[in-house]
Amino acid sequence: MTATGSTVDGRAAVQRRTIVVLSIAQVLGGLGVAIGVAVGGLIAADVAGTEAVAGLAQTCGVLGAALAAVPLAWLTRRHGRRAGLVSGLLTGALGAALVVLASTARWLPLLLAGLVLFGAATAAGLQARYGATDLAVPERTARALSVVVWATTVGSVLGPNLTDPAGRLGVALGLPALTGPFLVTVVAFTAAAGVLFVLLRPDPLRLSAAGPAGGTRPGPDGGGVVASLRDIVVRPRALVGLCAIASSHVAMVSVMVMTPVHMHHDVSLSLIGFVISVHILGMYGFSPLTGYLADRAGRLPVIVAGTLITAAAGVVSATAPGHDAVRLGIGLFLLGLGWSCGLVAGSALLSESVPERTRTAAQGVSDLVMNGSAAIGGSLAGLVVALWSYGWLATGAAVLMLAVGVFSVLHTRRRTAVAP
Repeated sequence: MTATGSTVDGRAAVQRRTIVVLSIAQVLGGLGVAIGVAVGGLIAADVAGTEAVAGLAQTCGVLGAALAAVPLAWLTRRHGRRAGLVSGLLTGALGAALVVLASTARWLPLLLAGLVLFGAATAAGLQARYGATDLAVPERTARALSVVVWATTVGSVLGPNLTDPAGRLGVALGLPALTGPFLVTVVAFTAAAGVLFVLLRPDPLRLSAAGPAGGTRPGPDGGGVVASLRDIVVRPRALVGLCAIASSHVAMVSVMVMTPVHMHHDVSLSLIGFVISVHILGMYGFSPLTGYLADRAGRLPVIVAGTLITAAAGVVSATAPGHDAVRLGIGLFLLGLGWSCGLVAGSALLSESVPERTRTAAQGVSDLVMNGSAAIGGSLAGLVVALWSYGWLATGAAVLMLAVGVFSVLHTRRRTAVAP
């Protein structure tokens, strides 16, 4: 075997190991995020003494993910993929610890600050999907990315089911019951960071700076937020990828957070939990299939299919009364599946459409736009429901996604002077 062939085989072996390590970390990180999100609103309402601030907990977490996206991308660009992911998870663990402290002291500002830091772990989980692409061959990029996204399913489904045992743990330690899940979150995030710190070697992003024959290429010099955003905007395919990621997330978060509110006067909490579980299955369970189709059929067809699926989800949900858990379950499943199409295919399209020197920075900016848009959308969703109805909110999400689908088809036909 030639030296070049040996090097290629070695990189393939590292890629397989990278996928396994990232997937293990995603299981742990997804568990921590899910169990924290499950009680975040409840703990905020308990500390504040009013349910009016419950939605603020979700907003703080999404805002934290947006604020952390660019700094974590900077760390990744300067020190490697491992440094960025570990830093995000440990920041999230610190945030969860502050939530426990704030709940015990019944201090709302500290609680909200903790939830913002908690969001950094969500940002790390999202950026882990890009770690799967650092060494992936072009024809398997989306599939590699989708496997890491899929791994989140295990933790996301397991997390909420640990809420009661974790609550009993909190009580046994002399703490408020609702702090128990956040104690589990601290452990889960720290364990995920430990897995990455010890096992994610060699660093996939640093190894990707070496050519196929082992020669070293100059490392990425990146750029600021404005420069990275400009790199995306001037490239039609990259812009379509960003729009797919952001719009899918806005539609998903906006409709998902208001569905329990739409249902809670008509059905039991167990039925609401079932609907949300079906939604999570749609988000993550079929991501490997989404990645396979994005590699085989192309990024754009999967993005457009995702916009149509999400639009259908909006129509189904908009016409479902609060007591119709079956129809809402179908709507939320489709909402999650459409999100998966937009995230997986959009992320792959964006990554391959920007120059390597600014790729990591562009990935961070995409997550900033994604989570920042969702934070705004989630905040406005409550206002829309209060002024009009849940049906109008879901209809608006459907219209948004149809518009993004049309834009995606038309915009990719534009010719640009800047080569992708």
